[in-house]
Amino acid sequence: MQLNELKPGQGAHKPRKRLGRGAGSGTGKTGGRGHKGQRSRSGGHSVIGFEGGQMPLQRRLPKFGFVSRTGRFNDEVRVGDLARVDADTIDLQALRVSRIIGKRVKRVKIIAAGKLAKAVVVKGIAVTRGARAAIEAAGGKVEES
Repeated sequence: MQLNELKPGQGAHKPRKRLGRGAGSGTGKTGGRGHKGQRSRSGGHSVIGFEGGQMPLQRRLPKFGFVSRTGRFNDEVRVGDLARVDADTIDLQALRVSRIIGKRVKRVKIIAAGKLAKAVVVKGIAVTRGARAAIEAAGGKVEES
């Protein structure tokens, strides 16, 4: 099957109702709009969410939270977690292999938390000042990519 052969399912598209074509059609005269009133006029309808003056649902409910669109692609790694990586050179791929970060993560920052005993080379990963000091104190180094 090709993309140009795709069709909507059976009964998914009904033909539109043809309004105002004589009394015998069943949808003539008022055309299914009833008699008089705001909704019978052309352009006569209220905004989405309007509830006739009653406080709308979206304003009755409390506001809460914020979900960052980039948050799920960013992660923090503690200096102490670097000891769990088998490789001497630590980059994104090495962190993924050792299951410290998830598959979706695209950007990582190493923060100063925990102790590092072995010397490691950190490549292509953002590092805080404190984390840089901890890595260099352990005999490692940070390379910018």
